[in-house]
Amino acid sequence: MSSPLARPAADACPGALRLHDAADGPLARVRIPGGRVTGAQLGAVRELAEEWGDGHVELTSRANLQLRALGGAPPARLAERLAAAGLLPSPTHELVRNIAGSPLLSDPAPVVALDAALCADPALAALPGRFLFAVDDGSGDVAFSADVAALPTGAVLFAGRDLGLRAPGQAVPALLAAAHAFLALAEQDASAGGRRPWRVRELADGPARMAATTAAALGVTLLEPDPSLRRPSPREPIGVIPQHGGRMAVGALVPLGRLGGAALRTLETARELVITPWRGVVVPGLPPEEADAWVRKLAGAALEVGADSRWAGVTACAGKPGCAKSLADVRWDADAATRPGSGLPVHWVGCARGCGSPAGPHVRVEATGAGYAVVRRPGDDEQAAAPVPVAEVAAVIAALRKG
Repeated sequence: MSSPLARPAADACPGALRLHDAADGPLARVRIPGGRVTGAQLGAVRELAEEWGDGHVELTSRANLQLRALGGAPPARLAERLAAAGLLPSPTHELVRNIAGSPLLSDPAPVVALDAALCADPALAALPGRFLFAVDDGSGDVAFSADVAALPTGAVLFAGRDLGLRAPGQAVPALLAAAHAFLALAEQDASAGGRRPWRVRELADGPARMAATTAAALGVTLLEPDPSLRRPSPREPIGVIPQHGGRMAVGALVPLGRLGGAALRTLETARELVITPWRGVVVPGLPPEEADAWVRKLAGAALEVGADSRWAGVTACAGKPGCAKSLADVRWDADAATRPGSGLPVHWVGCARGCGSPAGPHVRVEATGAGYAVVRRPGDDEQAAAPVPVAEVAAVIAALRKG
């Protein structure tokens, strides 16, 4: 069952230069700001996975890429190959290039500009590897889970809260000012004897202090918050989706966020791709006459292109054998238990840490060593949830998803 876990004092987020020693070997995480990657870049990552890893590329809940089982990878050569593909533009800032972008963002220029400005600011290399920026298209799909987020209206949110900061046309300066404010406030809290924060919500009265400090840096006055800004239901881009300018996008789910050779080789034929926070993929900017062909190509590569897919809203952590802390092979069990359904998202986890859990309401399926504790988060008391045998998990999930 879940219980409070002690957080390590040091920020040990894995990256492309600092690998994580997982149970199945070294793990590399490649930051993809806004989830945007070219087909050629994905092909370069596939080659690394096939040459040195387990042949798969994992998608994370922050729309990044992971390579597992890199036991034979020379770290310096791995970094060289990623840099040559344009995936490691700043060795000093590679752990802090955490920028979420709405997958259907019509203009990715603010994401690109934010990434460049972030990497050009030496002080911001000190950000924790968990601090998350977001550039939202107005749908709210990425804004509410970020530490600081910019909306098209000029609103800037702090830990998902609107405190009245408005910076129209200044998304990048506002986000950078917020990052500097976080570092200053985190230092204040740590100097006062507290634990050094990694996220805005860990600061004492974090969102309010962040908003006030950022507003002062920008020389603006905080306005009245907009009561209509609320976290929306998750929006997974699936199938053919109209975009601005008469273009089309095609979205697909990646079951359990794990891409193998056939799917990777299909995707790398695209000019551009967007990895989504729901561990899916979007091929954007297509002429209308190409959309149906891409639907067929993705389906032929075993990716899910139908809204009725049993994998809609279902994610999982790595579980066994990749994670030594996991109490079960959650991907195997999730595959066996997942049925078509709708409602709350479902996230399977192998232990109480709950890696990759959605930020909003969801059904959590947690391995206990004696079955799974299935609860709604937030809300249910996990300590009181009796473990459910794997054979009965599907029925419990279906009931809880309906709320």
